[in-house]
Amino acid sequence: MTCNFCDTRPLPDTGQWLLLALNEKLPHVIVEILRARIIGLHHFLMLFMMLAFSVLFDSVEAPGLGLGARYMFTMAIGRLLRAISFVSTILPSARPWCATARFRVPAYPHHWAQKYYVPYASDANSIRQLIQWDIAYADTGKYLGDYQPDWGSMSFLIDYLRPTASEGSSWFSLLKKAGGGCNDLLYSGHMLVAVLTAMAWTEAYGGFSSALIWLFVIHSAQREIRERHHYTVDCVVAIYVGILLWKMTGYIWPVKDASRGRRLTKLEKIQGRLIQAAKDSDMDKVRELLEEVEIGSQESQNKGPNRAMWVFACATIFSALTIVLLAFTWTSDG
Repeated sequence: MTCNFCDTRPLPDTGQWLLLALNEKLPHVIVEILRARIIGLHHFLMLFMMLAFSVLFDSVEAPGLGLGARYMFTMAIGRLLRAISFVSTILPSARPWCATARFRVPAYPHHWAQKYYVPYASDANSIRQLIQWDIAYADTGKYLGDYQPDWGSMSFLIDYLRPTASEGSSWFSLLKKAGGGCNDLLYSGHMLVAVLTAMAWTEAYGGFSSALIWLFVIHSAQREIRERHHYTVDCVVAIYVGILLWKMTGYIWPVKDASRGRRLTKLEKIQGRLIQAAKDSDMDKVRELLEEVEIGSQESQNKGPNRAMWVFACATIFSALTIVLLAFTWTSDG
């Protein structure tokens, strides 16, 4: 059986065509700026770490760890949705040489692909019959099976890692070489990180610095497309998914301090009495009413949810940092 998946062509991408066309229209200096690797994934992660801990230096309002926990919680949801997306449908890589250059892949597809994909991939009539009958009717003959090392309880990884005889002695050593697959992963994880960092920065600071961060996000997106790490749709989907997820988690982690809102609500309730006391020049009454507002705010703040949220934020950040350290220790590139 021939290596069908090695010859799979990339999908047509109008975003890539547009960037190639702009190379011919824009001044050379602008094109070189667009090509330059100005900012990368690690820079956005560094910006996030600076943002999460800048509360220690009074650069942003507390709770800084709450902002960090919200970022990681949103990232976890985004990564889960991303995994579901790219596992659901296998998209061809924008770099067709990727698999043969990086991995020792067998010269034949997975046995599922041999049965359910290859017989119908290039024949329109076969696909029409497949739709009509809704059953894999083609006779594929004898399957070409993969090498089956003795990995004990970890043998279920054979279907995913597809080891060869020269590298199948240890599942752990093979797993350490993992650095992402070669098929296109919808949507872009790099862009998700960039967008969440920009959203967090915008809420904390706003202004000119946030506009600059968003310019970096757009520059990173076009470079992902230009260098064919992703299709245009991967970057577009990552941008709006990141924005929507950040807005969604805002209901769990409010942007502003909730105690301020409670004070304003309490002030609205006693506004009439406060105005009347001021008209009567009764300063003792004014002071008593203001102290009532402050005490009520402190009582609401000490009821418990804020402490629970603080513990959850610390646990989230500690767990995430532990996982990151283990990933970089146990794998080749994290």
